[in-house]
Order: sequence, then structure tokens, then C-alpha cells
Amino acid sequence: MKSNGSLEIKAVAVCPGRKNSAHLVRVPKPELAPGDRNKVLVKVLSVGVDGTDKEILAAEYGASPSGDPFLITGHESFGVVEKAGPDVVGLRPGDYVVATVRRPGSSLYDAIGTYDMSTDDTYYERGINLRHGFLTEYYVEDPEYVVKVPSGLKEVAVLLEPASVVEKGIAQAFEIQRRLRVWRPRKAAVLGAGTIGLLATMALRARGLEVHTFSKTEQPYLNAALVEEIGATYHSTNQLSLRDAAAELGPFDMIFEATGFSPLVFDAMEALGKNGVLILSSVTGGSRTIEVPADRINLGFVLGNKVMVGTVNANREYFEMGVNDFSKCELTWPGWLKKLLTHRVVGLENFNELLALLTDGDGVIKPYCEVAQHV
Repeated sequence: MKSNGSLEIKAVAVCPGRKNSAHLVRVPKPELAPGDRNKVLVKVLSVGVDGTDKEILAAEYGASPSGDPFLITGHESFGVVEKAGPDVVGLRPGDYVVATVRRPGSSLYDAIGTYDMSTDDTYYERGINLRHGFLTEYYVEDPEYVVKVPSGLKEVAVLLEPASVVEKGIAQAFEIQRRLRVWRPRKAAVLGAGTIGLLATMALRARGLEVHTFSKTEQPYLNAALVEEIGATYHSTNQLSLRDAAAELGPFDMIFEATGFSPLVFDAMEALGKNGVLILSSVTGGSRTIEVPADRINLGFVLGNKVMVGTVNANREYFEMGVNDFSKCELTWPGWLKKLLTHRVVGLENFNELLALLTDGDGVIKPYCEVAQHV
């Protein structure tokens, strides 16, 4: 990749390690160099922000690429291919795309394409750690990390990165349970009704499961209405605890945890049915401690053949699963996904308005920046 020295583009950047350091920068516009025969130039159309961006803004983690004083943020991208090198197969100008986030390191898992399972201590993620992200106007990338999106999904494709985390967790659950040969989950619980929780509810409903989604907020509540719009059932934990729900509704075959509240994990371990899978998607910092009925939980897991698995970031396989589930969702529940995109901010120069939405939780499901209009 080379930069066109005569042209500059806007980007939103932070100085990792310094709180609230978000600022607008101008950087050279990336271009395909003569040697970039197997790369694409992508025009960014929209970028979502989430709790990871909030934590980077708070200087909790994140690092700049080597030699750069700042990190361009944003990892939930959607764009359109503007140029493609002559050796690129399967992508051409005008194609809508999303980009994966993790980039390979040096472990065996990186070498076989499962870079989301890397055992390296140092990891590379665009917009998060050691690689610039997508809150900018253009980027150049290898097609291996670019996933084509049907034009019918262009209004909702910015949700595919968070959806990939959900898809990975569910896919891993089914992969693990191949050991049972006839595992057919029928009932699932989703803990949390934020973006990840809603997408997990959708993905499980798309697979035909009876889904019960739990969150603290009592109805009327937009997120609760969205849960029930696709045939799932919403419960406020202020009115029905997870333990009581397991006793009343029967144990759950799958539980997808997306609350960010780690003590709830231990309640979920008890609510999980025999031969069940608990999927953890929350990344929780801090040093919170609680007392748990350790013997009872241990006994239930051992005698009940239960499994717990974590999911974080994803390779292209899970993005492609997300595309399939989004297509199914649009056919089954038209317009539902778009309702998750609650707050649009137009233009990178309005980044302060965008980032402020990360701390204003009133009615916010997914805030995103419209960097350029859809073609």
C-alpha cells in the first residue's frame, strides 16, 4: 500500500494511554501501489461504536501501530470496494463489504486462518490494538479479511462485526456438542438485551429455538419490544430472576451471556440444563469477588455433562455466518435489524457527538457514524 501525498482524508484517532484523547486527524489517502496486486481499496460508508471504543477512550487498553503517535479507532465497519488489484478474485469495484478485525500473529492457529484463536500474547486488531481502524474515509486491505455483503443488507451491514461474535459462540457450542451425536437444543436463555443480546436472540430464533431474553429494565422498553417482535420472550430480572426462571420454565439447553456483569455467570451455570452449553461473551475487567455455591455448581457441571465456552472477535467464517443469518432475518422479520441502529451521526467531524452516545444509555442500542452516503 502507498499513500497519495497530494490527498488527505479525515480520521478519528486517540492517543492510547491518555483518557478522552479522541481527536480528528488528517492522514494521507491510502492507494493501491503497483505491487498491491491482491489488495482492495475500500471507501468507508459507516462505522459503529461500542463498549470497546468506550474503554479505549478511557485509556483502559489499546496501542498505536509501531512508529505512530495515535491509533485510528473504529472496528465495526461497512464500506464499498472502490478499486481492486488485478489478482483479486471475488471482489470488484461497487461490491459492499465489511472487514474482519483481528490480524494474524505468529502462532500455529494464526497460520491456519483461525487467527481469532491465537495463543500469542501480542495481538493485532484494527481499531483496537497495534493496527489502525476504520473511523476514516478509506482503507486498503487484503481480500482475506474483507467479506462481501449482498446489496439487500447494505442498510444493516454495519451490525455484522458484533454479530460475528454471536455467530462464533453459537457455532462453537454446536461444534463442541457434536460429541453428543444427537444434541438438539430447544430452549435458550439470553442474558442481556443490548446489541449483542439482541443479535444473539435473533440468531437463536433463526435456528428455531424457544428463546427467553433477560435484562433488568422493566417494560415498556424498546429492547423488550424488539425481543418479542421476533417471537422470543422478554423478562425483567427485577420481576423474575434467572434462577426462578429456570425452575419455572425448565432448565435451558443453551445460555448466551451478554451482560458485562460477571456474578451472573454463576447463576447461569446453575440454570443450565444437562448436556447444556453456556456461552460467555462479556469481557469484564476489574477485581469483583462474590461467594458462590462452588460444590453445587461443580457437581452439576460434572454430573450434567455441561460446557462453558467464551467467544470474542471472529474470523471471516463467522462474518459469513452473520451474512446468512441477516438474510434469513430480513426475510422472516423484515426491517427488524434496522431498528437496532438507533442513533446515526453524520460525518467524522461530529465524532464528539458519536462518542458521547457511548455514555448516554437512554434509548441507545447501536450508535454509528455515517461517513459517506450509500451508493
